[in-house]
Amino acid sequence: MSHAATNWAIQQRGLKPTTKIVLWHLCDRFNPDFGCFPTQARLAHDCEIGRATLNRHLDELEARRLIKRVRIVDTKTGQQRPTRYLLGFEFDDGASAPTDGNTATDAADTAPSSYSEILSSASQNTTKAPCLDLGHGPHADPPYGDKGKTPPVPATPCPKTGQGELRRPVSHIWPTPCLKNGVSRVSNRDTNLVREPLRKPVKEEEDAQARKTVFDDFFGKLLTALGFDPDGSLPGWWQGWPPREHVRRWQEVLGLTEAEILEAAKASRADHPEPPDGPKALDRVMQRAAQRKAQAKAASDKPRSQDGKARRRKPTSGPAPSTDELAFFYAERVKGKGYLPPSMISHAMCQAMLERKLVTRKQLQMRGVL
Repeated sequence: MSHAATNWAIQQRGLKPTTKIVLWHLCDRFNPDFGCFPTQARLAHDCEIGRATLNRHLDELEARRLIKRVRIVDTKTGQQRPTRYLLGFEFDDGASAPTDGNTATDAADTAPSSYSEILSSASQNTTKAPCLDLGHGPHADPPYGDKGKTPPVPATPCPKTGQGELRRPVSHIWPTPCLKNGVSRVSNRDTNLVREPLRKPVKEEEDAQARKTVFDDFFGKLLTALGFDPDGSLPGWWQGWPPREHVRRWQEVLGLTEAEILEAAKASRADHPEPPDGPKALDRVMQRAAQRKAQAKAASDKPRSQDGKARRRKPTSGPAPSTDELAFFYAERVKGKGYLPPSMISHAMCQAMLERKLVTRKQLQMRGVL
């Protein structure tokens, strides 16, 4: 980090906000002794933009003569190394080539436009340095153990870099071969902003939204049956998601339909004209409705004789469950995670479970039994 470079970036005017952020992070990565050479991935991550967008802002900075890009290629491996960025206040000193065996090329240098230009340049300059990758050339020493059996290898094409008639271009864009140091080696990732939606998740989301709308309509009908105005102000115990979840338990646990719940709610107004204080006040009413539904179903399932009379089944022989068995059964219901109506367990059964130390008083209070 260089304070002088940061102050210089602050003094620049007339830049777009994102362009100035890119310049700011370049100056933040500047080192007075070694220069500025962050990778594109790191710079794009710091600026929180895509690499293609980053290249456009770097082009604008270079057009304004605020930066200068120097691409560096390792002469031993032929691989591209992180680009060095020269800031505007460094132009007077001039940029010298690195001394660590790397070759620096200006960002304005472009590759030959066709393969014929590559061959012509190679034929005119036969004393050029050996190939970057393999060290082959007309003046290269023969390999160890080779006693003149290997025919001379021309300077071009180089097998490893892919330059030649039988090689495909490195850039995967142009039909003609090109150098590795093209104008842009970064795929334009953010030009296609269209994202095709997935059919199944969208359908599931639409179904969930439709179910939510249907339940809201049913909940409004229930409030109307109980004497409330769905569009007006409701008491606190009928607001939010807890009462809706409680009503859903009547459907899932007790097995009541929407019509049966509405019918039981309307019937409860005969005994209690005042609206109930929350859905818990209707638990006993809904339990009786579920019990009547179960009895009616059991009566309809009874086998009948030919004359239409219901057959009497033999009474089931067996002793009634003992108090210990009942206490153990209700203790398992208290400790479980399922829905437990508060009126399901009597006070005497609570005392029996506490005497046998099957549950604690705190567990009974948490489940709403005590």
